[in-house]
Amino acid sequence: MNIKSQISIVFHLDKCIGCHTCSIACKNTWTDRKGAEYMWWNNVETKPGTGYPRRWEEQDLFKGGWEKEGNTVKLKGAGKGKGLGVIFQNPNLPSLDNYYEPWTYRYEKLLDSPAGDDQPTAEPISLITGDKITPKSGPNWDDDLGGSPLYARNDSNLADLTEEEKESLFQLERMVMFYLPRICNHCLNPACVAACPSGAIYKRGEDGIVLINQNRCRAWRLCITACPYKKVYFNWNAGKSEKCILCYPRIETMQIPACMHSCVGRIRYLGVMLYDADMIERVAAADDKDLVSSQLSLFLDPNDPEVIREAKKAGIPDSTMEAARNSPVWKYVKEWGLALPLHPEFRTLPNLFYALPLLPAMANIENNFYNTTSSSLWNNVDDPRLPMKYLANLFSAGDTGLIKNILRKMLAVRIHRRAVTVGDITEKEASRYLNDSGLSPDVADAIFRMTSLVTYKDRFVIPPAHREEAIEALENTFTRKMETGFGFMEKPERGL
Repeated sequence: MNIKSQISIVFHLDKCIGCHTCSIACKNTWTDRKGAEYMWWNNVETKPGTGYPRRWEEQDLFKGGWEKEGNTVKLKGAGKGKGLGVIFQNPNLPSLDNYYEPWTYRYEKLLDSPAGDDQPTAEPISLITGDKITPKSGPNWDDDLGGSPLYARNDSNLADLTEEEKESLFQLERMVMFYLPRICNHCLNPACVAACPSGAIYKRGEDGIVLINQNRCRAWRLCITACPYKKVYFNWNAGKSEKCILCYPRIETMQIPACMHSCVGRIRYLGVMLYDADMIERVAAADDKDLVSSQLSLFLDPNDPEVIREAKKAGIPDSTMEAARNSPVWKYVKEWGLALPLHPEFRTLPNLFYALPLLPAMANIENNFYNTTSSSLWNNVDDPRLPMKYLANLFSAGDTGLIKNILRKMLAVRIHRRAVTVGDITEKEASRYLNDSGLSPDVADAIFRMTSLVTYKDRFVIPPAHREEAIEALENTFTRKMETGFGFMEKPERGL
């Protein structure tokens, strides 16, 4: 057993209001400079939709992530052989059209234009060339248009739905959308790390944050191809790759990342998870049907005496262990089973988990129409407004059973709390929902408190930084060859 600690995150999609405050906070902090104008380390997408960069989920096009090969995995579009073959001409990179040409406005025209009959306008101009352009896309160009066939119909997660299910999504009475915030997943098996020929990308031993050494980056851009979430960007001015750093200077001083600090909906939770690094290769190569359960089996119970004993041997500080025991991520992911990773089939073992959206509660479906005037308050989980298969394609590698179990738990918590606070639902009916979902009243109350009445210190449990042990932890990790294991580099230079 090779126990490591990992900073992990939960985003609660039922609470996201799509305000983009997180995106602006990140933009103003990290990417408000030349060459980074199009970078959105944090972005919020409307689903169904094609996301940002456009069509990022289509790995047949971009060749990101890993694919199973016997009892191990290999990179789809990078690695030693494939990477060298495309190192000077890479057809699998997103183009500027998949992102957008960043622009500003020629505001001086508002003041300097000669007098005339028409109101002067500030013309859009490219931040790259300085020429006048007509904007055609942006980081949230399809914002709130999840029900629009123009955008939603091109969502790759609709591929397994029947034509009837697809068409029903675009009927006015059944249009549906939810918001999907995304940042770097700081994966346990990061494809970007394995793909880098320069060894510039590494995973910190003390907290698992994935970073890029700007002094070693040589702009091969295979990291961009390899990342299936397309959360690595190329700075065209500096000639370096860049990505979300999880605001590690803030983490090291026990402050939360900027996107989480500014979150209006309070959807974000951050904490420590313990995992067994010796299991990574086996878990990454699991069969499709076992991917989610295998990944979740990686994470270890911080209250288990054996885990505590092995963690001590591995040099994990007591303060980190205490943070792991109080981690809200542990509660959502393992204790309550309410959060899942995004696209586990990419096999990067992401550390960003999503509590699913219960869409929505205050109505039901009658005669194939979404009825908001019905006397019944609660929608049937077995007949949701958004097809179960769609959520399964996003969060469970197609397993609708996992999705249904989570939605039943979330609905049971709502009904239980309705019975407690309003009283228009009988205790017997509320108990039936709790029993069907496998929850006790105490657990339902705990979920409710963590979701609705949670305090700052409960949402964010950050251990003190132990930089004095970071180099040793990093070297031990690469000696075992289990953190990244399948790429160009086996061991980084000391001091990275």
